[in-house]
Amino acid sequence: MRIAMWSGPRNISTALMRSFENRPDTAVIDEPFYAAYLAASGAAHPMREAVLKAQPTDWRVVVDGLLGPVPDGRRVYYQKHMTHHMLPEIGRDWIGQQRNAFLIRAPEDVLLSYAEVRGQATLEDIGVPQQRELFEREADRLGYAPPVIDSFDVLAEPHGILSALCAALGIAFAEQMLRWPAGKRASDGVWAPAWYAAVERSTGFSAPRRRAQRDELPDDLKRIADQARSSYERLTEFKLDAHS
Repeated sequence: MRIAMWSGPRNISTALMRSFENRPDTAVIDEPFYAAYLAASGAAHPMREAVLKAQPTDWRVVVDGLLGPVPDGRRVYYQKHMTHHMLPEIGRDWIGQQRNAFLIRAPEDVLLSYAEVRGQATLEDIGVPQQRELFEREADRLGYAPPVIDSFDVLAEPHGILSALCAALGIAFAEQMLRWPAGKRASDGVWAPAWYAAVERSTGFSAPRRRAQRDELPDDLKRIADQARSSYERLTEFKLDAHS
């Protein structure tokens, strides 16, 4: 089984990858389209050259790998994807060959966190419109909504939300998903030194912080939050709860 988890940046996507990687039946891959995105967009991200050297820059080669043999012969292949990496020129037809799920976060929270690291942001940087496009495409293909989880809910009720997610994906929940050893992983992207300090210290999901408020954002980020709001709220209509 191949599971594609679609998230924007500054979410709990790496912690969720840790959670799945701690399952004995699961192999994971970390942001496989990152180099393809950097090569096509020219974006000046931290460790850009290292990322370009570490991964294929042709999206077709990436797709071939994702649809090929699962590493280590595992039964489940969990793929952590960033929605903003999916530029218009990157094909989408392969996505229907996997089970797709969506990890969302309120745009105000994303923007506050993103600004702390990179200073500035655009609507496309935080991946919300791309996430909605991918969600709507998959919902149309299936005839029903694919699984959606909100990071705030995962942190508040990890056992309940992850159990509901596993049920929606058609796999058994495993208690190992709730705790994992601290430290680095061979599966982490080469960019880990720039981004993963907190998750490397983690051993499980931490309690959620209070939600950010629009008034806490500077004016330029308020405009982006307002632009992202309708797409985020569209996906919240379908999010799983602990009793799903």
